[in-house]
Amino acid sequence: MFLKRVFRKKDEYAEILARIIGFYPDQISIYRQAFLHKSIIQNNQLQSFESNERLEFLGDAVLDSIISNYIYYKFPKKDEGYLTKLRSKLVSRQTLNNLGVKIGLQELMKSNLERASKSVYGDALEALIGAIFLDKGYGFAQKFVEEKLLQNHIDIEEVIQTETDFKSRVIEWCQKEKISFEYKISEKEEKKGKLYVAELLVDNELKGKGIAFTKKQAEQLAAEQFYQKINS
Repeated sequence: MFLKRVFRKKDEYAEILARIIGFYPDQISIYRQAFLHKSIIQNNQLQSFESNERLEFLGDAVLDSIISNYIYYKFPKKDEGYLTKLRSKLVSRQTLNNLGVKIGLQELMKSNLERASKSVYGDALEALIGAIFLDKGYGFAQKFVEEKLLQNHIDIEEVIQTETDFKSRVIEWCQKEKISFEYKISEKEEKKGKLYVAELLVDNELKGKGIAFTKKQAEQLAAEQFYQKINS
């Protein structure tokens, strides 16, 4: 009876995965790790490398390669600068976070977070791409990104018009206005992990504040807050 329950659960898990990624997975354990958030490690006597962070690292590199190849051929007359900015938008935290939720990764995510932020699903999406690469190879990962993500859930023309690199826009604005700026970073420990708090000081005045699990994202949020003010 116990074995039947175990195999039934595995089959159900594989079916959910197949619905999301478009094909039946082989090495289920890799995918399980892709959805294991670091917050669950502490209370389950697991090692840090058993979370999805290593797969996220791998998936990030694979995704960059796939996106670069895709837009290189889609926009044959655009220069390197244009392609770089477009790739940055397509692999931005905001884009990946939204995609992770859209394709239903919350069904598979394992964490001890009381309330998971969207960034958890963006990270899990990169880890999933890493898992597909290890399980099936580059071709399957490419097919998943291009067919399941780009063609089904991304309007590239809309992405082109969307601003995501708020830090760069703030730098440009401050340089144009000849005003000083800096980010002050602090950390705070919570049950769900370490959070970074970024405060954007423009001309020594607090103009934006962002809180996230990474310094880069916290700074982007602080910059976005200020950017929206100067463009409203």
